[in-house]
Amino acid sequence: MRTLSSFLHREVVTESGRSLGRCYDLRGELSPTTLRVTGLCIGRRALLEHLGIRAQKPQAIVPWEAIVRIEGKRIIVHDDAPAP
Repeated sequence: MRTLSSFLHREVVTESGRSLGRCYDLRGELSPTTLRVTGLCIGRRALLEHLGIRAQKPQAIVPWEAIVRIEGKRIIVHDDAPAP
């Protein structure tokens, strides 16, 4: 089991090794009984929004379904994941 905070600040890379940036926040859907994570917010805008400096949408949100695996300090996603 992982905590949500364990995803923060990890580098997000594609299967082919292209760096997309770091994960600075998560997106989710809250129902009356559960929280479902729907995506990773990556890039500089995501960091600024997380810190409350900008009220803009993050530059890129990688869908949760795009995650292939978590390996060490990196989150590996499919090659077609959106880039910041």
